[in-house]
Amino acid sequence: HQYRVRRVDGKYYWIEANGRVDHAADGTPLRFPGVLLDVEERRALQEERDRNAAALRALNETLEQRVEERSKELQASQEQLRQSQKMEAIGQLTGGIAHDFNNLLATITSSLELMNRRIAAGKTGDLARYITMASTAAQSSAALIQRLLAFSRKQTLDLQSFEVNGLVAHMEDMLRRSIGENIQFEMALQPGLPAVRSDRNQLENALLNLAINARDAMPEGGVIKVKTSTRELDAGYAAMHPDVVPGQYVMVSVSDNGTGMSPETLAKAFDPFFTTKPIGQGTGLGLSMIYGFARQTGGHASIHSVVGEGTTVNIYLPCNLAPLVPSATLEQSLALSPQGRGETILFVEDEAGVRQVLAEILDELGYNTHEAVDAPSALTLQAQL
Repeated sequence: HQYRVRRVDGKYYWIEANGRVDHAADGTPLRFPGVLLDVEERRALQEERDRNAAALRALNETLEQRVEERSKELQASQEQLRQSQKMEAIGQLTGGIAHDFNNLLATITSSLELMNRRIAAGKTGDLARYITMASTAAQSSAALIQRLLAFSRKQTLDLQSFEVNGLVAHMEDMLRRSIGENIQFEMALQPGLPAVRSDRNQLENALLNLAINARDAMPEGGVIKVKTSTRELDAGYAAMHPDVVPGQYVMVSVSDNGTGMSPETLAKAFDPFFTTKPIGQGTGLGLSMIYGFARQTGGHASIHSVVGEGTTVNIYLPCNLAPLVPSATLEQSLALSPQGRGETILFVEDEAGVRQVLAEILDELGYNTHEAVDAPSALTLQAQL
């Protein structure tokens, strides 16, 4: 037991008593043999430890609170950064679309205006030239839409089962001609690759686009290497890339030893209309199209780049996809358009320009055409026929 006692000088201190009570035969206490220890210093140390422990507990409680508050602030900052990056990407996308479409529409409207002037002046000799200009701009507009659809993964794909090595080997001559004579071209194709089901044309366009990008990154020459192999993307990789489904993939990679990309450029490489090329030398849609194409086929695309060392773009196409029926192209659909014999067609289209053009096409095919702007007017018109 410990006791607080007062010394002869009047000061108090703590002692610890250890001993026993000796008793007489009748049970009366006789004496108390034992030891008295001065534990004042030990008590002081224990009290200091208790105070430090209490202070540490209080510090831990406030630290946990501060960490939680800081984590919330960090999450809010990250969300603000993501929102800012999203708005920046949207602004870049809309700005790029507006710029390109304004140029194309200006070509179309100017060509039509010139045609009207020539017709009004009785000069019809140059009409074919203006028709060609307007038609070319319209086709460029359609191509731009297809590139945007590729980025958004909404384009129509002609899915076929094929072996990637055969496609790459077939493109070798085209790729060599595209990159020029001052660049060395190498291929490393893993034999026995499983077939993939994808769009051959889109994959060819992707490889050609990547080869041209690699060429532009090496103005003084260098090496471009196309490689194929199988890759197993596991759950760990998928956890770091939410758009990836774990499984076996055929990987097609295009690498160069050119200028490479900075981390800031690399972070935006897949963004639509983002380009580091001079004005007029790139649309900024190439890599975004490749990303969209890979994702739409159930695959994945990634970029690895180091400034001064080069860039590698990997396209992952999943193996053993279920058979799908290829969709008909627009040209195939038009080729099957039957010639009319006076049959009546009623169609609904809310866009006046499209409605007028469709009506004239159907009239030329020999149909008795009726058009409506919406469903209620179509039902009213149907009752009158």
